[in-house]
Amino acid sequence: MMNHIINSNVVTLIGRIHGEKEYSHEMYGEGFYNYKIEIPRLSENSDYLPLTISERLLVDLDLEAKNTVKVEGQLRSYNKYIEGSNRLVLTVFVRDISDYEGDEEIKNPNQIYLEGFICKRPVFRETPFGREITDILLAVNRAYNKSDYIPCIAWGRNARFSSKLQIGDHIKSWGRIQSRSYQKKLSDGTVINKVAYEVSISKMEMIDEKESE
Repeated sequence: MMNHIINSNVVTLIGRIHGEKEYSHEMYGEGFYNYKIEIPRLSENSDYLPLTISERLLVDLDLEAKNTVKVEGQLRSYNKYIEGSNRLVLTVFVRDISDYEGDEEIKNPNQIYLEGFICKRPVFRETPFGREITDILLAVNRAYNKSDYIPCIAWGRNARFSSKLQIGDHIKSWGRIQSRSYQKKLSDGTVINKVAYEVSISKMEMIDEKESE
């Protein structure tokens, strides 16, 4: 059962460390630090994704800006009280990290596999350019009766397929984690820049509960 839970949320990233580490928190005497990893897209842009790393993984590893590393872990969510309300915060919880010295071009440096349940009615929409998108919130089981709530987006035929899904439907999905910058206008008229994280789904399938049993 534990292996199934671990294997229902699998992230593999290869990219460069961006910026300096920041202290995050301590749990049972173990300290954790936040980093950012820069992963290039097929376009000229890059995704800047948050990492949470135990100090125990950093003992023999000197993470400096611009170092290329390979990360394996899970995409986790937690609620944080920000600006007067609870917000869903996403981070890649790192299980293993190492220097990456591969010389060949990396074909897919940003991969995530999720198996979970639809926990909010999917929302279908179209962009101003006519692209079809469906917003999905996926609940992925974690150990100790916890769950991670992962915002996902599906495109094209996957958008049409997922728009028909119901709350409680069990799905598998493959894709990448992306960062998205946007602006938010505050009540005093001030405009601030913010970043959201979500999973862009490239492949998905529904699990037949009878077959899985």
